[in-house]
Amino acid sequence: MYLEHFRLTELPFRLSPDPAFLYLSKEHARAKAYMESTIWFTDGFVIITGEIGSGKTTLIETFLRELEKDVVVAQVAQTQISPTEFLQTVLVQFGFSPFKMRKGELLATLNQFLVEQYAAGRKVLLIIDEAQNLSNRVLEEIRLLSGVETTKEKVLRIILCGQPELNEKLDSEELIQLVQRVRLRFHLTALSPEDTHAYVLHRLEVAGSHGRQIFTEDTYPVIFRYTGGVPRLINTLCDTAMMSAHVLERDKVGVEELNAAIEELQWVEFAARTNRMRAAMADMPAPRQVGFDQILARIIVAHAGEHVEERPLRPGRLIIGRTSDNDLQIDSKFISRHHCQIITNADGSVLEDLNSTNGVYLKSKRVRKHHLNDGDVIVLGKHEIMYLDERSARARAQHEGSGSHEVVSDEKARDKGERAPASRSN
Repeated sequence: MYLEHFRLTELPFRLSPDPAFLYLSKEHARAKAYMESTIWFTDGFVIITGEIGSGKTTLIETFLRELEKDVVVAQVAQTQISPTEFLQTVLVQFGFSPFKMRKGELLATLNQFLVEQYAAGRKVLLIIDEAQNLSNRVLEEIRLLSGVETTKEKVLRIILCGQPELNEKLDSEELIQLVQRVRLRFHLTALSPEDTHAYVLHRLEVAGSHGRQIFTEDTYPVIFRYTGGVPRLINTLCDTAMMSAHVLERDKVGVEELNAAIEELQWVEFAARTNRMRAAMADMPAPRQVGFDQILARIIVAHAGEHVEERPLRPGRLIIGRTSDNDLQIDSKFISRHHCQIITNADGSVLEDLNSTNGVYLKSKRVRKHHLNDGDVIVLGKHEIMYLDERSARARAQHEGSGSHEVVSDEKARDKGERAPASRSN
C-alpha cells in the first residue's frame, strides 16, 4: 500500500467504521449528543437517520466505545428478520441461547432480564442499525418492548438508526403509536465544503501526517464536487487518489492524481448522480452513469458449506481481511490482516490479492488479479465467496423478456391468419 510512501502509520481512508477517525462536524456532534441522552432519559425512542455513507455506523461505534461499564448493550445490524428472529437476536446479544424458545418464552425471558438488570443498577440499551429494513411487525415488537417498566421508570433504552426511508416508514398510519413514543429525531446531513476539507485533514492527521500537506489545496473543491460531502465517498475517492499518486511516485496528491482516481472509479459529479437528467451529462455513455449507491453485484460468504454473510457491491472498493478495520471481516487464522480487495465499477468487478500469506484461489489456481465473472467462487483459506453479478442477471431478464415478446407476436400473427416466421432447427 502507500503508507511508507506518504510516511503514515495507518490507512487514513478505510471504509470500516473506526471511532479513532471520527470527525465531529456540528451535525455529527449533535447526533452523538442525542444518542448519549438515552443513557440519562428512558422516556421514548431516539431516531437517527442519514443518507448512505453519512457516518451513522461510525457514530454508533464511537458512542458504544465511550459507554460506562454499567450499560448493557444489544446491538442489532441484521434487520431483515421476522419478529421471532428479532427477539432471538436481542437475547443472543444479552448472552442467552434462545433458539428453541417459543415466542411467549422469548418475551418472558427478555422481560425478566430487563427487570433484573434494573434491580442490579445497570442500564440496558438496544441500538438498531439499518432500521429502515425492519418490518412493521418487528417495529411493533420494539414498541411493546419499550413499555417494559418498573414502578418508577421504563427499563429499556432504544436507538433506531437508518437511511431516510426509515422516516417515511415511521410516518405511516400503521406506526402512529410508535411515533408517539419518539422523544428525539435527527437527520444527519452530508458535510459542507469547509467540513469536507477539515474531514480530510483530520483523517490524515490521525493516520500520522503530523501537519504535512498531502493533498494540494486545489483538490478540495474537486473532492467536494464529486462526493457531495458524503464521508464514505470522500474516503473512497481520497484512498484511490493516494494509490494513484503512489503509483506515479508523486509526493502529494494533486488535481492530476485526483482526476486519475475519478476516471478509475468512473464517477460523475455528485450533483449529476442525484439529477440524472442534468444536461451536462447528456453525452456521457450510459454504462458510465452509475450512481454511487447502485448495487452492481453481490458476494455470498460461506464456511464449511454454511451461509455466513451476504454483501452488496456498489461502485468503489471493498477490502476483505481478518481484522475489524476491513469492510468485510473474516475472523480466521487462514486470512491475512488485509487479504484482498474487490473494486467495482460500471464495467465489472476486479479481485486483487493484497500480498496475503495464504493467497486467493479461483478454480484451484492462485490468482493475483482477476476480472470476476458471474458465478465465480473465490477461495480464501477455509472460506468461499461466490460472486453474483447483478448486471448479468438483469441482462438475462431482459433477454428472456424480449424472447417472450417474440412468442406473443407469433401467436398474434397466427390469430390474424398470418404466417409467422418458422424457427430454425439445429
